[in-house]
Amino acid sequence: MQDLWRLSAADLATLVRSKKVSAREAAKAGLARLDAVNPQLNAVIDHRPDDVLKQADAVDAAISRGEDPGVLAGVPVTIKANVDQEGFATTNGLKLQRDLIAREDNPVVANFRKSGAILLGRTNCPAFSYRWFTTNLIHGDTKNPRDASLTPGGSSGGAGSAVAAGIGHIAHGTDIAGSIRYPAYACGVHGLRPTLGRIPAFNPALPERPIGPQIMAVSGPLARTVNDLRISLEAMSARDIRDPWFAPVPLQGPARDKRAALCLNPGGLATAPEVKAAVSDAGKRLERAGWTVDVIEDTPPMREAVEWQIKLWLGDGYEAQLEMAEREGDPGALACLRGNRARVTPMDQANYAKALTRRATLTRDWMLFFEKYAVLLTPVSGELPFPDHLDRKDEDSFKRVWEAQLPQIAIPFMGLPGLVVSTGLVGRAPVGVHIVSGRYREDLCLLAGEAIEAGGVPPSPIDPVG
Repeated sequence: MQDLWRLSAADLATLVRSKKVSAREAAKAGLARLDAVNPQLNAVIDHRPDDVLKQADAVDAAISRGEDPGVLAGVPVTIKANVDQEGFATTNGLKLQRDLIAREDNPVVANFRKSGAILLGRTNCPAFSYRWFTTNLIHGDTKNPRDASLTPGGSSGGAGSAVAAGIGHIAHGTDIAGSIRYPAYACGVHGLRPTLGRIPAFNPALPERPIGPQIMAVSGPLARTVNDLRISLEAMSARDIRDPWFAPVPLQGPARDKRAALCLNPGGLATAPEVKAAVSDAGKRLERAGWTVDVIEDTPPMREAVEWQIKLWLGDGYEAQLEMAEREGDPGALACLRGNRARVTPMDQANYAKALTRRATLTRDWMLFFEKYAVLLTPVSGELPFPDHLDRKDEDSFKRVWEAQLPQIAIPFMGLPGLVVSTGLVGRAPVGVHIVSGRYREDLCLLAGEAIEAGGVPPSPIDPVG
């Protein structure tokens, strides 16, 4: 059987479990695809073929013993370089961490192993995972396989680039301000930011995170089909008590009426016509699938959520973050911090208390909204995917980028789930829709996402385009 790397994760796992294809064959196909296209993309920055094949042989041995190999049996997946994977450096795009070798797996990595997945390689991210662009001083630039002049997104840019180009069937990413959802959007695939606490995560090799990242950052999957996101979520969300925020909530919630809200200009966002057209089209796809779709003028507060999110993310320990970025010398990280200084400082005790107080109020507002609507459709970004490194062009461009990303930055403050479904291309630039729901209702995001996906998506996997 040829081109196993083209299959969905679900189809490949079925073949492996039924012994029609071995996990070793799947792994070799994944390695061959990596060798063929990664030199053009720099999506994967570390991989060990012998270890990949050893993992595959262990899956095949389990199957031969009659054991259940797991929902992702023999499926090659990639892991973002900002989480611990035993024996590999958790660089997070930093020269400063090139020798930070993990002695044990992050829970999300351990859960992939338990599910029978094959860890194919480590994917690139910007320094400190700060940006919606993926470059750093240790691993270099990652390219978008659909158009090298466009950003692959960030901070999980290597993940988005890899899965779009067929390097692995599922990509792990992390998201505190769009870092799963934007690479999916930019590379023309799908990406799920789960609810806070859904997927356990913890990096034993690093100090404990401050409260902002603890309550806003999550791990999640990127994939080429919505169903692959669903089975990835099942695998990744297995119990691990090392994450104190982990919540063992059922993956399937109570049935809801298929009623969606659609907002083209949340928070007064200036949305590009092509993006508006894509979101409106997604709404029409839902209506054809039997949903009721109400067009609304605005959502519960997004702009206020954005301001508090950025303060908790970048303002908490700002000077320490800046000092480390200066030691690293990464221009993009320094631009991110210096460009947001006035916005996030001072983060004193009064601001800290107000941020956490307002989080309770805003979360309540959003949860009441989702009592009326099962899901909300918005733009992913106010613009089509940016030209690569736009945020470093000048001050106006920096502000333009941060403004356009309002829908992505807002929802982590409330810990809500968000799904990006890619729906088409404008020229070579992907476009799509952002689907948000109440806490622990990833099932509703996925239900709506599959209805939208059925209306057509960009072709994938693809060969890289210059």
